[in-house]
Amino acid sequence: MTLVRAVPVGCGHYLPARVVENEEFAATLDTTDEWIRTRTGIERRHFAAEGEATSDLATAAARVALADAGLTGADLDALIVATATPDQTFPATAARVQASIGMRGGFAFDIQAVCAGFVFALAQANALILAGSARRVMVIGAETFSRILDFTDRSTCVLFGDGAGALILEAAEGTGGPEDRGILATDLHSDGRYNELLYVDGGPSTTGSAGVVRMAGQEIFKHAVVKLAETGSAALAAAGLSKTDVNWLVPHQANLRIMTMTANKLGVPLDRVVVTVRDHGNTSAASIPLALSVAHAAGRILPGDVLLMEAIGGGLSWGAAVVRW
Repeated sequence: MTLVRAVPVGCGHYLPARVVENEEFAATLDTTDEWIRTRTGIERRHFAAEGEATSDLATAAARVALADAGLTGADLDALIVATATPDQTFPATAARVQASIGMRGGFAFDIQAVCAGFVFALAQANALILAGSARRVMVIGAETFSRILDFTDRSTCVLFGDGAGALILEAAEGTGGPEDRGILATDLHSDGRYNELLYVDGGPSTTGSAGVVRMAGQEIFKHAVVKLAETGSAALAAAGLSKTDVNWLVPHQANLRIMTMTANKLGVPLDRVVVTVRDHGNTSAASIPLALSVAHAAGRILPGDVLLMEAIGGGLSWGAAVVRW
């Protein structure tokens, strides 16, 4: 039978110019480059410049993705931005990006699932395309986490960075089988009982301020490895595929040890895992599309490759998506 699929047609990314090496934190905190590297795998990250907003990062990534696809903003029907660090409480950061790229029609909105935001946004884009509500959708993950960090807390401030990644999806016909190109399956979860493990201690209706990141690192680590392996396996099963079909695991870039242990649990060899955490740190909702775009630009991802994307973030929220490139 014929089935509509949401097929990737272009991607791009953007990183702010300022690079922050681990040594910069060692100058003000009780930490060292070795301490950070051995526990997280992070060596450096990018921070947005003063006056550089999340929408600026998202717009830059969007323009690269449009060029990669040979499209303009006017060719899009919908635009979704996954972010936990919006420009304003309202309107949506996506609406600002919409205006910046010359997208005069269609609609734009934000999704907030923190580090899992891009996977949640992919699922929404897929649903819009399958329902016939949109034919061409851009999904962006963009964050300026440097604006919500406590720079006296060495357990959190060394982990995060800023950046953006964008992916354009387009409706195309498929057979309905796992051999189709496009999004083959998604698997989403959340559990609000774990709010206190990873959260920001502020908000418009509570403190009236943005707040800063608070995290119970060891507990998050335990949940991450188990839940990421489970959701990855579930998404593969829903797509009618197995771990041996995976060409690339594109995980949320939170911690190298989490990625390594999750890959081992899934049975995916480490040479098939896209790793950018060393140079980018944890860019929350931007980390998967950023890693995807970096690998795509390097020519590592080829047409027909099966990608397994997975992420976990505050909420707790977690999920996975299986895409054939």
